Order: sequence, then C-alpha cells, then structure tokens
Amino acid sequence: MYIRAAAGNPLRGWLVAERQVIPVALGRGGIKANKREGDGATPRGTFHPLRLWWRADRHPRPRTFLPVRAIAPNDGWCEDPADRHYNQPVRLNHDATADRLRRDDHLYDFIIEIDQNTRPRIAGRGSAVFLHLARDNYGPTAGCVSMTRPAMLRLLARIGPRTKIVIG
Repeated sequence: MYIRAAAGNPLRGWLVAERQVIPVALGRGGIKANKREGDGATPRGTFHPLRLWWRADRHPRPRTFLPVRAIAPNDGWCEDPADRHYNQPVRLNHDATADRLRRDDHLYDFIIEIDQNTRPRIAGRGSAVFLHLARDNYGPTAGCVSMTRPAMLRLLARIGPRTKIVIG
C-alpha cells in the first residue's frame, strides 16, 4: 500500500491498496523525509500498522487483522520530546501534556497506529502519526493521513501487522 501527494496539492493525496484508490488528507507541511515534532509534515518512509484504536462507545468493533484496543476516557499520546514516554500511549491525569485520544469530534473514532519513530524513538522526530478519520472538507492534518469512515473500514478489513505502508 502506498500514499502519494496529489499533483499540484501537497496537502491532499491518494492511498492505493491493491485496486482501491482512496482520497486522503495529508499534513499541513506536506510529505517530508526529515520529520520534526510540530512541523505538521507527514513523514516520508516505509511503515507498518501496529494496532487499531477505536471508539467502542460510538461504533461496533470493525473487521481487521490488526490487534484492536478500545479507546478509554483517559487514553492519551505523549507528544513532549522531553518526556520519557515520548511517542507512546499514556494514561491522562491532571498534569499530563498529552494528546487526548477520546475526542469530541470524530477524527479519532478509528486510529491506525503506525511504527513511525518507534525503534528507536528519537526525541523531536515526530509523534502521534496515525491514519485516522478526515474532516468533512479533507482539511490538512497535523502530520497524519486521514480518510472517510467508509474508506477506513474497507482498509481495516484488508490490512494486518505485515502490511507495508509506503508514504512518499
């Protein structure tokens, strides 16, 4: 499976998986090989999906070959390069500086976690890069790849931990 920017628009792109072609939104910084925390870029490279996080309170469990985890109210993702839990899931508490996974909007109703900046984790090289649901107008992301709910469900039914995701 590969993801490419659309001709003439670095904020939009196409995800191609077998014979499926899915329109996607990309990061506000386009696709970059030298991903940095906060640059808004979608990282160039080859990745693998690790697991699906999903809102069990909003949707039935989707069909997928990925490991699945329901998003709890206190689930977050550490985006602080100075934190020892950088680019990892964390439990939110009163002083946490993490991205909340249980959002009021629907962007994180389905999150495919990928292995971007995981082994090794390098502080400042990007965190919380996911495949998730798109805004209504396919507005740019903060560095993720987003798509519609029907496209996400079709994709989930086909991918597993050995799937290669080539971005760029």
